[in-house]
Amino acid sequence: MQARRRAESCRRCGLWRHATQTVFGEGAARARIMLVGEQPGDAEDREGRPFVGPAGRLLREALGEAGIDPSDVYLTNVVKHFKWEPRGKRRIHKRPNHEETDACRVWLDEEIRLIKPRAIVALGATAAKALISPAAKVMTDRGKFFPSPLAAFVTLTVHPSSILRAPDSAARSAARAQFVADLRHIAARVLHP
Repeated sequence: MQARRRAESCRRCGLWRHATQTVFGEGAARARIMLVGEQPGDAEDREGRPFVGPAGRLLREALGEAGIDPSDVYLTNVVKHFKWEPRGKRRIHKRPNHEETDACRVWLDEEIRLIKPRAIVALGATAAKALISPAAKVMTDRGKFFPSPLAAFVTLTVHPSSILRAPDSAARSAARAQFVADLRHIAARVLHP
């Protein structure tokens, strides 16, 4: 994909200085569902692929549980470089600011134009604010569909990393079940109308 090659040399904001590489989206060229997260994490930054860390594994498992075939999915992020801060020997995620999400928007818009998904699902607050509205609230608006010029169906749910951060196994189990239910709801509207 030519856009991927162009994004590799992006200098629209300063995040490229501390990232290992640009992490562009991947998936089916005509995916019906585009899942959009916030930014690549540590594992994604090192491997150069989206959603390959613990949250990505949870996402892929949840998609399977929801009956969504990988060939129907394109995975990407609003921001294409990992924003982090050092904590000892670890690189800890740091939320991108508005200027950084705006700078990367050109790449996300290009992915949407090329893939032409039937549905776009914002995963988490940063993606929801970038794709739906600054007023979008993940916990109150999850599973709702919003009118948008971006795709026939635009909705939001939690980012799978929030499930991993739940305080205990019971909370993680409940959050995961709700996430799978959200994905099933999306599949019912988009893939099996």
